[in-house]
Amino acid sequence: MRILVNNFRYALRQFRRAPVFTVAAVLTLALGIGGTTAIFTLVHAVMMRSLPVTDPARLYRVGEGDDCCVEGGPQDRWGFYPFALYERLKAAAPEFEETAAFQAADWVKSVRREGESAPRPLTSEFVTGGYFSLLGVRAFGGRVFTPEDDRASAPPVAVLSHRAWQSTYGSDPRVLGTTFYVEGHPFTVVGVAPPGFFGETLRSDPPDIWLPLQQEPFVNGEGTLLHNPFLAWLRMIGRLRPGATAAGMSPRMTGVLRQWMQYESGYPANWMPEIVRTLPRQVINVVPAGGGVADMKEEYGRSLEILLAVCGMVLLIASANVANLLLARAVVRRGQTAVRLALGATARQIIAQALAESVLLSIGGGLVGLLVAVAGARLLLTLAFGSAHFLPISPLPSLAVLGFSFLLALVTGILFGAVPAWFATRTDPAEALHGAGRNPGDRSSFTRQGLLVVQATLSVVLVAGATMLARSLNKLEHQDFGYQLPGRVIVALHNPSGLHSVPQLAALNRELEDRLNRLPGVRGSGLATYNPLTDNWGEMVYVPGHPPPKMDEDSGSSWDRVSANYLQNFGVAVLRGRAFTPADNETTAPVAVVNEAFVKRFFKSNEDPLEQHFGLDMPENASTFRIVGIVRDAKFAGWGLNRPARPMFYVPLAQFVDYKQELMKKVELGSHYVGGIMLVTHTSPGVLEPLLRKTVADLDPNLTIISVRTMEQQVALSFDQERAVASLASLFGVVALLLAAVGVYGVTAYAVAQRTNEIGIRMALGADRANVVQLVLHGAFKRVVIGLVLGLPLAVGAGHLLAAELYGVASWDPLALSLAASALGLSALVATLIPATRAAAISPMSALRVE
Repeated sequence: MRILVNNFRYALRQFRRAPVFTVAAVLTLALGIGGTTAIFTLVHAVMMRSLPVTDPARLYRVGEGDDCCVEGGPQDRWGFYPFALYERLKAAAPEFEETAAFQAADWVKSVRREGESAPRPLTSEFVTGGYFSLLGVRAFGGRVFTPEDDRASAPPVAVLSHRAWQSTYGSDPRVLGTTFYVEGHPFTVVGVAPPGFFGETLRSDPPDIWLPLQQEPFVNGEGTLLHNPFLAWLRMIGRLRPGATAAGMSPRMTGVLRQWMQYESGYPANWMPEIVRTLPRQVINVVPAGGGVADMKEEYGRSLEILLAVCGMVLLIASANVANLLLARAVVRRGQTAVRLALGATARQIIAQALAESVLLSIGGGLVGLLVAVAGARLLLTLAFGSAHFLPISPLPSLAVLGFSFLLALVTGILFGAVPAWFATRTDPAEALHGAGRNPGDRSSFTRQGLLVVQATLSVVLVAGATMLARSLNKLEHQDFGYQLPGRVIVALHNPSGLHSVPQLAALNRELEDRLNRLPGVRGSGLATYNPLTDNWGEMVYVPGHPPPKMDEDSGSSWDRVSANYLQNFGVAVLRGRAFTPADNETTAPVAVVNEAFVKRFFKSNEDPLEQHFGLDMPENASTFRIVGIVRDAKFAGWGLNRPARPMFYVPLAQFVDYKQELMKKVELGSHYVGGIMLVTHTSPGVLEPLLRKTVADLDPNLTIISVRTMEQQVALSFDQERAVASLASLFGVVALLLAAVGVYGVTAYAVAQRTNEIGIRMALGADRANVVQLVLHGAFKRVVIGLVLGLPLAVGAGHLLAAELYGVASWDPLALSLAASALGLSALVATLIPATRAAAISPMSALRVE
């Protein structure tokens, strides 16, 4: 131990004598270690961290499917269920001492505190009465739900999140016991959840308020899901009994599911042949849920893996850079090492001293890297979740991440210090003391050049990959969406369900559109069930005279209910037939406008879709809508924007279909609650928002505006994740280029110093400055060219690995490869010219006197 302490003390003294070397090495390592730690901070938070609940290791999720949010058919890999099926699964799971069901998706609700004039949009979640007990979560103030609260006849109660209580209601203790009107219905707040608790799912904007599941019909009225026999909308978690195991549960749960689907589900009779056909594919897997529902892991895991690989390459480049610095330092100190060896120092002692220096450097780089890690994690969170009001992920490293950072620094120090340490022991005291340290053929020269080739190779791969991602993002954002983006402002609106009859809804929608058209600066408006890139409604399509559809993705179509001028004002072009008019109202037969993809999917090439009929979900509905127009493909769904437009149809907001089936009645009613407003205006959202809030509040105080954005902003938000990956990859690509340039400069400057005598002799024999510059450039660019030869094929390989993330960009993209090669060549040229011009300025007499 004493020897180790002495080695570290000696290393610190050496660092004080060479501050420029020390700072350069520490900062270089800080970039590599800090970047890697930043990404690992998020990897740990998203993919490895347990929920902040009691004994998370005993929590298991019944079903691992990640579908959302309401599903009416087979899911194959199931993940959420109707309430009736949840009850069956609960009864078939004796291994669980407790179970809980909870909503599979966030729903924004209009919430008004008693005494306030205007409601607020709060994210809500319906949960069973044992939800908090199962998670072992106690109230920060008041109490949490009990099973007695989860009864239809129980007084309606609610629990607020600590964040909502603190940020929205100013930590007011009088909130407890106060009446809150949720969608116009009174609830008493009985508790505030503890700080740090965000629910069972890591996600942006987690629940602000929890409500008992049995109160869902009270809140949602005719749109209730609770007692629907087959609409899936609830996820399920259980806590294992002590000593119990989840082994064998998955086959049993799958058996219960298949039995329910075939005999108890209440699926329409015409669905049953397809249901029976797909039964072998229907499975429930019981999986650990200590980390909660892994929605974010599914969504962001691939992006984090890409960024972790990028940072790993940057760390390798940084390590190679520092290893080169240490090699050069070891050669400079060969005389000192030779004296130590001559005086009896062992090779083990020389290696231990060299490793002590490298480990200290890496630990210093790790400590500075923590600052880089916090800044990098904060930057990534800002880029990836730009629209989120709250994200339960801290950019500060946890203890586990700190341990990872320390281990990473230690391993890095040993790896980049091992080669210089080994070369230090290869010193021949006699040669070193006679000045052989300036021999250009010393043993470390090949290693330094090899490390430089590694840096050049990895730099090419990083810059090419980052360019591909950036070009892909640009193509995604500037693709033809099928509608106009400039001069369009979209408004997300929450219209509480269950408060209006159908005639009242129709009158409300007409009056709302009329008032919007009178706003200053607004040249046109439109109403819709949802705006583009914010949601997706889909149904199975039946066409008279065609074979019945199968239950797969090819049988369905997205759809939206829009006001008469919505599509025209959005710039959706009519290709054939007509658009909607005010005459398409409650007094006329239902009509529809379909897109090109719909025509290709559901009609043969020799069929004219105009004046044809189609319907939804059941054969008896097949003649519901008459097609009056065909429009250009437009991307409305809030996902799959890297694929061709989905089949889509539009129906008039003013028309109402009188379905006979209870399920379709709920779908029809829900589609008339306007969730999206579109305005044709060049007025900024900041100016429009107060006008809109007043207009909406004057019309109906229960209407709540959630957001006001330009269409360009909505498009940008749709690609937050891609932008975060491309931006950070580009940033690390620039860092890699800088590090590679520094490496080229360092190796070239060292080579020039070693060859000072040779340069002097050449100049004495008649070589001019241009010859010297050419000599130096030729030596440096040999390594750069080798790096390019190795790096370009590897960049193509990296492109193949990124293929699933690229849109409109080939894995061998010539522009990306050319840019990477040019960037490395230019960086190397600048880095090489500095020592080359210095070499050309050497006086021959001075060079010949250099020892």
